[in-house]
Amino acid sequence: MATMAALQSSMTSLSLSSNSFLGQRLSPPTLYAVPAKPSEKPCLIVAKLKRWERKECKPNSLPVLHKMHVKLGDTVKVISGRDKGKIGEITKVFRHNSSVVVKDINLKTKHVKSRGEDEPGKILKIEAPVHSSNVMLYSKEQNVASRVGHKILEDGKRVRYLIKTGEIIDTAENWKRLKEDKKNTEVVAAS
Repeated sequence: MATMAALQSSMTSLSLSSNSFLGQRLSPPTLYAVPAKPSEKPCLIVAKLKRWERKECKPNSLPVLHKMHVKLGDTVKVISGRDKGKIGEITKVFRHNSSVVVKDINLKTKHVKSRGEDEPGKILKIEAPVHSSNVMLYSKEQNVASRVGHKILEDGKRVRYLIKTGEIIDTAENWKRLKEDKKNTEVVAAS
C-alpha cells in the first residue's frame, strides 16, 4: 500500500511544461547535415555480366573497353593453351574482357535438351572465347606468327603491320572481303 501511495505522489509531481523534455518538439538529427568527405579517388563500379563473371565499369556505368592488338577477321595463331599451334580466323571480339572467338579453336561440348516431343536432344560443339594475349597475328604467305606494330602511311592512314615480315594487315581488300563474308553468312542464316 505504501508503495502505491509513493507511486501516485510521484505521478502527480510530474508536470508537463514547455521546459520539460516531454513537452518539447524534437529537432531533426544532425546526421543529415554532416557534409560527406570528398574521396580522393572514386571507386570503380562493377556491373554484373553473368552470375559468375563481372566486368569493370567507369563511374558513368559504361564498361571499360580494352584496346587489343587483334581485330575481327584477322588470322591468328594460338600460342598457349590446349590448342597451342593451331591457326584460325577471329569471328567475334569481346572488348570488355579482352577475349576473342577463333573459328574451330577451343571447342567445348554443349548438351542441349529437347524443346519438344518431335525434336531430340543434341550434343553441340561450340567455340569458346580465348584471351587475346594467347593469340598472335599470323602471316599466311610466309607462315610465321609475329607481333603487331603501327605505322602511318604517306596518305595519313594509320595501319597495323607484322613486325617480322613488314606485311600490312589493315588493307582495303581485307575489309571488303570481311564485309562480303558477313553478308554471305547473314543470307545463309536467313534462309
